[in-house]
Amino acid sequence: MIAEAGIWKWLEQTPVGASVRESLWLFPAVETAHLLGMALLVTTIAAFDLRLMGLAMPSVRVSELARRLFPWAWAGFAVQVSTGAMLFSSEATKMVVNPAFRLKMLLILLAGVHALVFRWIACRDMPAWDAASPTPMRGKIAGLTSILLWIGVVAAGRWVGFI
Repeated sequence: MIAEAGIWKWLEQTPVGASVRESLWLFPAVETAHLLGMALLVTTIAAFDLRLMGLAMPSVRVSELARRLFPWAWAGFAVQVSTGAMLFSSEATKMVVNPAFRLKMLLILLAGVHALVFRWIACRDMPAWDAASPTPMRGKIAGLTSILLWIGVVAAGRWVGFI
């Protein structure tokens, strides 16, 4: 089903897909924005994860860091989704069968599920985490899991063009 060509070919022929693919400057411009969005998203998430693991900013409360960083992470994610959709639409038939692209999408899904579970747990336990030094083991495991998932997303994204 995922490799069924009809919808992917149609997507490539939409004005957005065709413009991104056929323009001399649009694909590199969108790709650049995609990379900048990735930098914003991954650096904010990594800073938070490193705090959870106790490797950075131990004097900053977890809730305060979340309050400051998460809006930036969401902005980076919005850039990623919008530019990623544009890039995907330009080469959809190639991307849906590309193992690196599929791995990237799976890792993004897992990172999203991880973030939702973390949010559910953290909302309940955040006051204790703010007062705890060092961060409880659950927080350290959550930070390590998150940073590994996002490293995987970045690596798989880089491999997309080479597979």
